[in-house]
Amino acid sequence: MAIPSPEHCDLLIVGAGPAGMAAALAAAPTGAAITLIDDNPAPGGQIWRDGPGAHLPRAALQRREALARHRNVRLLSGTRIVAVPQPKQLLLEDADRGWSLSYDKLIVCTGARELLLPFPGWTLPGVTGAGGLQALIKGGLPVRGERIVVAGSGPLLLAVAAAAQAAGAQVLRVAEQASTGAVAAFAASLVRWPGKALQALTLMHPGYRLSSHVVAAAGQGRVESVRLQQGARTLDIACDRLACGFGLIPNTQLGQALGCALNAQHAIAVDAWQASSLPDHYAAGECTGFGGSERALVQGAIAGHAAMGQLDQARQLWPQRQRWEAFATALHTRFALHPGLKQLAAPDTLVCRCEDVSHEQLCGFESWTAAKLHSRCGMGACQGRVCGGATQFLFGWPQPAPRTPISPARIATLALNADASKLKSPT
Repeated sequence: MAIPSPEHCDLLIVGAGPAGMAAALAAAPTGAAITLIDDNPAPGGQIWRDGPGAHLPRAALQRREALARHRNVRLLSGTRIVAVPQPKQLLLEDADRGWSLSYDKLIVCTGARELLLPFPGWTLPGVTGAGGLQALIKGGLPVRGERIVVAGSGPLLLAVAAAAQAAGAQVLRVAEQASTGAVAAFAASLVRWPGKALQALTLMHPGYRLSSHVVAAAGQGRVESVRLQQGARTLDIACDRLACGFGLIPNTQLGQALGCALNAQHAIAVDAWQASSLPDHYAAGECTGFGGSERALVQGAIAGHAAMGQLDQARQLWPQRQRWEAFATALHTRFALHPGLKQLAAPDTLVCRCEDVSHEQLCGFESWTAAKLHSRCGMGACQGRVCGGATQFLFGWPQPAPRTPISPARIATLALNADASKLKSPT
């Protein structure tokens, strides 16, 4: 059994959510030296995020315990990727230092992030992403007694409402933009996935409304009310907090930096073995398209087996993956965003919050690059992680590969990347 060293490993897995954990557990019995890195304090990803207000499911706890039993799996929590200095090497940083880690094979399991669309008032304090509010509650944010409106699209809205209510909040409304027909068709299809049907029933909220979307948030200093469009009716609801998310978009920055191709859905393209277009590089979970933790788990296991050459074990999981891919397709189809949501932003509504760039300032450009050059859109602290997804939906601008540093880093760490660049330079 090989023990991974700080400078090299046989298999590097980036992201310790369901896909990354499953990949590590599938590969571990081979005895390969495996390093699993994640920028969160503990494994679990967004869906199994730990914290003072979190109640982790048994599946998450079991996988944590299983990982701890494998001496050849090295877990590096609180670790960020800064750059790709040269092939099969990453520049990493944690709270104490920066260093380079080389690998033979890599599995990208970087998950997804929320799609946030701009609307008047969306930058007010008290307005967060839907998943963002869920993460804050798990982290211990006190919401007891607060009046909360949840809006956007997808089953995550109901999960967020349930988490807020369990923490003592009063959830006034769950506004789903999808139509009654679309959601009814999705509910009928859940007969193929009984567990999901049961989950939906347990999460159902009396304030759930379909064909309903946010129009604007208002308040002096922080959000005090939200205006919703519900069918042909407009209504204002007084609230203390608005959680608004329009689905998920794959985190592909690392994959793009490595040179992995994307598919038509702007996710990392993979084949039947979860292999990307770059040799010895695989991808699994929601960076290949979102579809729930079950899909992520089976994709991760396939990637882990395939990366270690265990093709028979990987092939045995194909039917299970096909089942959850079908669920993902139903999810994407029935909760597709209505084109009318592109009209939410007013001319003066900020799209890039970091650089104060309004919708009106962006309307004349034909690409993300042109917008950045003329307006600084996407050049702030988040490096386009928020406005990039919004502009892709609003204007159809594909996102370019990220530039170094991929994550904010200390000067000392960036100097390591400069040294590595000199080493590979022909001069």
